[in-house]
Amino acid sequence: MAAQFCIGIDLGTTNSVLAFAPVDESEAMIGVLPIPQLTSPSTVEKRLGLPSFFYLQKPLDSALSVPGIDNDRGVVGEYARRISAEQPERVVATAKSWLCHQGIDRTAPILPWQSDAEIELISPVEASAAYLRHLIASWELQFPDAPFREQQIVLTVPASFDAAARDWTRQAAISAGFPDDFVFLEEPQAALYNWVHSRHSTWRKEMREGDILLVCDVGGGTTDLTLVRVEASSGEMTLNRLAVGNHLLIGGDNMDLALAHVASELFAQKGAKLNAWQSLSLWHSCRTAKEKLLGHAPPDSYPLTVLGRGSKLIGGSITATLERSAVERALVDGFFPRVPLDARPEDSAMSGFQELGLEFASDTAITRHLASFLMDHQEDVFNSDREFQVSHVLFNGGVFNAEAFRTRMLETLAAWHPKGEPPCVLGGVEELDQAVACGAAYYAWSRRHGGVRIRGGTARSYYVGIESSGPAIPGMPRPLHAVCVAPQGMEEGTETDVPSRPIGIQVGQRARFRFFSSTIRKDDRPGTTLKGWDDAELQETSPMEVELPKQEAGQGMVPVTFHTRITELGVLELSCQSTRSSDRWLLEMNVRE
Repeated sequence: MAAQFCIGIDLGTTNSVLAFAPVDESEAMIGVLPIPQLTSPSTVEKRLGLPSFFYLQKPLDSALSVPGIDNDRGVVGEYARRISAEQPERVVATAKSWLCHQGIDRTAPILPWQSDAEIELISPVEASAAYLRHLIASWELQFPDAPFREQQIVLTVPASFDAAARDWTRQAAISAGFPDDFVFLEEPQAALYNWVHSRHSTWRKEMREGDILLVCDVGGGTTDLTLVRVEASSGEMTLNRLAVGNHLLIGGDNMDLALAHVASELFAQKGAKLNAWQSLSLWHSCRTAKEKLLGHAPPDSYPLTVLGRGSKLIGGSITATLERSAVERALVDGFFPRVPLDARPEDSAMSGFQELGLEFASDTAITRHLASFLMDHQEDVFNSDREFQVSHVLFNGGVFNAEAFRTRMLETLAAWHPKGEPPCVLGGVEELDQAVACGAAYYAWSRRHGGVRIRGGTARSYYVGIESSGPAIPGMPRPLHAVCVAPQGMEEGTETDVPSRPIGIQVGQRARFRFFSSTIRKDDRPGTTLKGWDDAELQETSPMEVELPKQEAGQGMVPVTFHTRITELGVLELSCQSTRSSDRWLLEMNVRE
C-alpha cells in the first residue's frame, strides 16, 4: 500500500509531538495529532503533545490504563509528569539525554537514575521506545486505515547528536515499530522548515542573498546552535547550513535544578532541611513553577509544596512561595548573562571523583557558549571589516516560550553588532513546542513534491584513529594519527573512496576501533591525516570494541583501504577493503554491544 501521509515526530526531552500531512495534497496541510493519555486515574484526555515521562507501575492498576494503548510497565505522558513530584523515584525523565551519554550502556536498566524504589528499572533506549510506541498506537487509533509502518516517516534528533546517539535512537524507533526506511532530520533544520512552511513563498522576500541566520534551539535537555546562509543558485534563493555547535546538555532541566536550589534556600529559612527524596520531588515541582511564572500572563508568585515521607511525617507537607522576580533573576542572569563576543565558557576545576550521571555542561551560560560557537566559525559570521554579520535569528525550543529569555538573547546579539542593532527575528511561529514535528512533516512532504531544501550534508568531519608504528615504550601508548574519512558537508546518500596508504586492521580477535569528529575543521578532505590536535579541534566519539570475522585473509593484521558512505539516516558506514583479497569489512561510527 502506498503511503497516505507524511509524518514528522519530535522525540523531545520533555515533550514529544507527532505532526502529519496528506501525501497527495498539492499544498502541505499540516496537522498535529491529539494524543490520548492519562491525566488522572480513570481520566483520559487528548493533548497535542505527549510529556516524555514514564511512571513505572507494575502490575498496572486498571484505573491507569489507556484504552487501545498497551503498556504493561506503567504510564506514559501527562499523568506521569504530574505524579513525578510525588513519586520521583518511580518516574523516568530526560531519557533522551541519556541516549548520548558515552559513559553508560544505553541498553542497561538504569532509569529512574539512582531510584531506591523496589521497581524494575528500564534503559534509556526502552524508555524512548515506550514514548514512540504510545505515539504509534495513538496514530493507529485515529487512522486505522493508514498503518503507521506504511507512511513516510521523519524522526528528528538534535544536530549535535553523534553517530552513536543517532544509532541508539534508531534502535529505539525500530523496536517501537518504525519502518526500516524512516529518515532522520536535525531539529534546528526542522524548526527552519516549519518557518519556511509558515511563510509559504514569501520567505524569499524577508531574506536576501548573503544573510546569515542563527537557529538557537534551547529545549528541555539540550542547546543546539546552527548557522545557515542564504545563497542564490540558478536564480533561486537557497538555504545552506554552515555549521552546528557541539552537544550541550543545557536546557530546561538545568533551569529546573537552579530553581530547586533557590527554593531549597526558602525552605531552609523556614527551618526545613529537605532529604534526597524531597529534593528530587522539588526539582519536578520547579518545572511546573517555571512554566507558570515565565509563561503567558504569569502570576507574581507560585506556591511550592513538598510532601513529607513515611508514616510519621515531620511537620507534614511543607510550602514555600517562589516569586516571579526571583525566578527571572536566577534564570535570565544565570543562563543568559550579558557577555562580550570574545567570551568563552568557564571551565571549573573538576573533581577527581565524580558521581556518575548526565554530563551537564559545567558552565550554564548559554550566551557564553553562543559566543564561543560564533568565534569558532568567525569566517562565516564576520565580513572583511571584521564586523559581526548575523542578520536573522530563529528561536526554537520550549525555553524560548518565555519572553524574558528571547529579550535577553536579542540584547546580547545587538551588543555584538557594530551598529548595536539586534538581528531580525523570524516570527510567525506560535507554538514552539510543535515547530520541530511540523517542520519534519513538511520536510517529508517536500521530498515528495519538491520545495526548498536546506543543504549542508553532515554537520561534522569524521576521522578514524590510526595507531602509529614503532617500538613500544613501557608505560607510554603509541602516538595516534587521525585520518579524515568523511568531510564536513558530505551529503546523505553519497559515498567516496578515501585516498591513503594501506592501513592495517585487526581481524579474528577483539580489537578497539576509535573514531573522532570535528565541527570546525571544514577544509579537511578524505585522506587528510592529522598527527596532532587539541580537544577543541577533534572530539572522540564512542569507540567500538568488536571482533571482525576471519575471512580468506585469515587472522591478524590485514592491509585495507577505506570507502565511506553516508546513509539516508545520516550514519557513516566505513568499508574496509583488503588490498590482497576480495575480503571486505563494514564498520559504522556507533556502538553496537
